[in-house]
Amino acid sequence: MKVHETRSHARTSGEEEKAMTRKQKAESNEHEAVQSPKKPKSTENDNVDQPNGKSSADIAAEFEEFSKAITEHLSIQQMREILEANGQDTSGSDSSILSKCQDLLFFGPLEKCPVCNGNLEYTGTRYSCRGFYSEWSSCTFSTKDPPRKQEPTKFPDSVLNSPVSDLIKKYQDPSCRPQRTLGTTDKPFKGMMISLMGRLSRTHDYWRKEIEKHGGKVANSVIGATCLVASPAERERGGSSKLVEAMERGIRVVSEAWLVDSIQKKEAQPLEAYDIVSDLSVGGKGIPWDKQDPSDEALESLSAEVKLFGKRGVYKDTKLQEQGGKIFERDGILYNCAFSLCDMGRGLNQYCVMQLITVPEGSLHLYYKKGRVGDDPNAEERLEECENEDNAVKEFVRLFEEITGNELEPWEREKKFQKKPLKFYPIDMDDGVEVRHGGLALRQLGVAVAHSKLEPLVANFMKVLCSQEIYKYALMEMGHDSPDLPIGMVTTFHLKRCEEILLQFIEKVESMKETGQKAEAVWSDYSQRWFTLMHSTRPFIFRDFQEIADHAAAVLETVRDITVASHLIGDMSGSTNDDPLSDRYEKLGCSISPVDKESDDYKMILNYLERTYEPYKVGDTEYDVTVDNIFSVESNAHPSYDEIKKLPNKVLLWCGTCSSNILSHLHKGFLPSICQLPVPGYMFGRAIVGSEAAAEAARYGFTAVDRPEGFLLLAIASLGDQVTESKCTPEDTKSLEEKKLGVKGWGRKKTDESEHFVWKDGIKVPCGRLLPSDHKDSPLEYNEYAVYDPKQVSIRFLVGVKYEGKRMVDTEE
Repeated sequence: MKVHETRSHARTSGEEEKAMTRKQKAESNEHEAVQSPKKPKSTENDNVDQPNGKSSADIAAEFEEFSKAITEHLSIQQMREILEANGQDTSGSDSSILSKCQDLLFFGPLEKCPVCNGNLEYTGTRYSCRGFYSEWSSCTFSTKDPPRKQEPTKFPDSVLNSPVSDLIKKYQDPSCRPQRTLGTTDKPFKGMMISLMGRLSRTHDYWRKEIEKHGGKVANSVIGATCLVASPAERERGGSSKLVEAMERGIRVVSEAWLVDSIQKKEAQPLEAYDIVSDLSVGGKGIPWDKQDPSDEALESLSAEVKLFGKRGVYKDTKLQEQGGKIFERDGILYNCAFSLCDMGRGLNQYCVMQLITVPEGSLHLYYKKGRVGDDPNAEERLEECENEDNAVKEFVRLFEEITGNELEPWEREKKFQKKPLKFYPIDMDDGVEVRHGGLALRQLGVAVAHSKLEPLVANFMKVLCSQEIYKYALMEMGHDSPDLPIGMVTTFHLKRCEEILLQFIEKVESMKETGQKAEAVWSDYSQRWFTLMHSTRPFIFRDFQEIADHAAAVLETVRDITVASHLIGDMSGSTNDDPLSDRYEKLGCSISPVDKESDDYKMILNYLERTYEPYKVGDTEYDVTVDNIFSVESNAHPSYDEIKKLPNKVLLWCGTCSSNILSHLHKGFLPSICQLPVPGYMFGRAIVGSEAAAEAARYGFTAVDRPEGFLLLAIASLGDQVTESKCTPEDTKSLEEKKLGVKGWGRKKTDESEHFVWKDGIKVPCGRLLPSDHKDSPLEYNEYAVYDPKQVSIRFLVGVKYEGKRMVDTEE
């Protein structure tokens, strides 16, 4: 059964091709070079639609002379009057006013943004909107051919008497105005040297011809190259010497999608948006932050300490926790707030932390920090000692209102909050200890097992589930591993708010009538809403349902499960002499015991795995699995075996899940998926989905090449008396949910039905070798089953596996 988590970078090639970088801010000079390809020489067609048959080069020279005259003879105040008279934006610096006025007088007044009715402004390569699409997001509309008012330019009296009055009147009539040429080019790679490596979707020879056709050149070496185009699979296999050299030289390594998009859009796209390795150091260690500190030393997320673990956590950088500092509390309010802001239109992705901290036999301290994750040297940070308690509270309240536009008390007491443009939104921390802080550290693992009274294999299993590592790794994979925000210790209210935004997003996209840039604005707006609520170190704009499934729905389900684990594990950072593993095992409410390797159940499960598994491919590597241990499970959160054996139409099915989610499944039971989407895993709506193929479950259990251990789950599912069969996304999943009908989804592969058997008590085991089915167009690879009532599903076995990689033959042109 699939319990819907996100997948790591190693999961699917389609996912890897998306612009999902952790480092999305490039050096400005590189960005400018990519955004502004060299203008091709003028051709005889350049004078199309230009007055008097002038070429683009002539118009550019004329505009330059015109701009000099305007700068020399008009004051900034006169320019503001001109802008105001023509309904243009008069805000901004003097240089901004100058640029807007020159554009208006020569090319004509701009119309409002067609998406949000905001003001358009020339930004050097195109015209961009400076308005707001909603309180959550800036408008991201941009164009090279902006709409202009087809009416005479209006001049205030002060300008009519100026030395340039005759000059500006020359362009007053719309028919006399030149057209600003910012057109696209069929040579987007002009002046670029591009290097290729590895197995791409098209041959190197194909891309060589395409690159040369579109103005670029192909280099065998990365020395002097603009960028290196490689398959995302290269990051998982460690990369060749060519990739390492590119990283060492600071040369962008981008996906093949950069070539495709640049050619389609007739403009070289920003390299940083297609980067596939900026989150790796040369040594191959993960760096979750979207930029490095000034020393260029990569921050390593797996070794980073969480700085804020919950509502009562004193922020680590204050160092006041070493003095026994605690969060100040008065009248039921804990003065500890964390915030997030993601506005991609303005290039903002920031967090903020505010705390009042009291120190024993000392005074009150106010701590404030605002910045980007991993960019501490440039963060705004201060720690102030407060002599007066009332004044400290007033300053805290003032700061809250300043950065959010809301009052503190209605938020803290009633969760009343209205998002304001370019203002932060609170991350509603829960009162507990986030597992990345409270779980067992590496140095504690062996000692914890040694002091445990549990059966050794069970103690080792609990050690894995109570360790910090698996949760750090899960959050790192998803890009939600900020050490400054306790994303694994948020309230149910915050999770519900995230769910509301997600469901609104899906409903809006499904019913959307907008097209073009208006449709893009909808995707952009909801993406920014999502990444404000669910702070990420690498936000991006969602483009399709698969991305929503993998990077929103699955993320929310995983964060929910990690929050459950955080509450269950609590703080295990102290001594392990008192057997904390046994204590957490008792709280789990679950009986776990090793299955004897000589038993019939063990042999049955091993056979079921071997018959329904096929190697999982990650790039150029195939992964087989070997079984370490199998545990039988009896959880209080699931129907007991005696209860479920009485139900009709029972099947033993595989469930794939990341290690970080298992404690929640055992403690709370399986929860239906959070939404319905027209993609595998979510196509059956709010269902619990299982597969007859271990191969399907193994994809979800696999995390990354440097973490070979994982778990597969086997659960008994009762499909009920009536089973609906489907080979595509059901049109009406709500009726299935209400009637709690069982669903069988036909996949492109099936197990050999002649090998199926009954295990015991009428429980069918669809064990058999994998064969092609008659449903070649199905979105599912293997047959899947969906049930809508958690009372119809019960975990029976946990299968501990190890993924073993085998390199496939690689050919590089």
